[in-house]
Amino acid sequence: MNEERKHLLKQLEEKFSASGQDLDTHLNGLLHSNHITYWDYIQTDALLNLQIQRTQYPDEMVFIMYHQVNELIFKMMLWEIEQVSTNNNLTVDFFAEKLYRISRYVDMLSSSFSVMGDGMSPEQYQKFRTTLTPASGFQSAQYRKIEFASTELINLIDNRFRSTINRETPYSHAFEHLYWQAAGKDHSTGKKNALLSNFEAKYRDEFIQFMKDYNTTNLWTCYKSLPDKKKSDLKLLNAMRHYDHTLNVKWVMAHYNAASKYLTHTDGTVDEATGGSDWRKYMLPKYQKRIFFPDLWSETELQNWGIDNLEGCNILK
Repeated sequence: MNEERKHLLKQLEEKFSASGQDLDTHLNGLLHSNHITYWDYIQTDALLNLQIQRTQYPDEMVFIMYHQVNELIFKMMLWEIEQVSTNNNLTVDFFAEKLYRISRYVDMLSSSFSVMGDGMSPEQYQKFRTTLTPASGFQSAQYRKIEFASTELINLIDNRFRSTINRETPYSHAFEHLYWQAAGKDHSTGKKNALLSNFEAKYRDEFIQFMKDYNTTNLWTCYKSLPDKKKSDLKLLNAMRHYDHTLNVKWVMAHYNAASKYLTHTDGTVDEATGGSDWRKYMLPKYQKRIFFPDLWSETELQNWGIDNLEGCNILK
């Protein structure tokens, strides 16, 4: 037996001994185990059997798969954010690297909207979308968690109510005034439509716990806790600005433009979203001013959020 193999066996023995296990038992098990295959590792068969249409229209399959791909990318984003929020020795390089990874995932989301914006038949979409009511992409729980994990809660509160919310406000009260409540709630009466009621029945308690978990470990709070010298690092600032603008403007506008194509008729009339929301106001960044890292943008940039293309000034020098 060569020295390299001896060393490897010694390391394995130490590893299993540390947890009270016997190396020989594990080695014996290898004699009887099957080798791994790509389809077993990726769970291909299970993945490809998750698409269930409600109609006979072929483009509904495109619609389903595209949204499933989005959910997988959302999971990748949350995976990276968690690594930042749980890092007790956060460095600028690690923070920036994770943010650029997240931004690349968001770039994928933004550029991929052409799959729906240009790749589905409007006639087919108008047919199968009626079977989706009152479901909506609004009800993506992972997307809401990305928001909670990215910034402080006050930045997700409806502009109309931010002056009434502070750190002493109960989470349950803040939850009722999140910006996306406007998509399914009449604030004058408190009445919620099926879109919002169904969503909250499924996720409200989970969301509030998630809000608590990321109250002091969201990306914005992590950044603000860094020493001033580290906060001024251009690589990190650029990564944060890119992520903020790409997710809250570019991707949202790609979604908005796709919705406009499929929900606006030649006579100028506009269909409401499947969930019943006024999607034109709910989605446009210039109305919601949803900004994860507000202190990293100039007053002019903040005022023109979602109106002017900030791509040119998105990179600091």
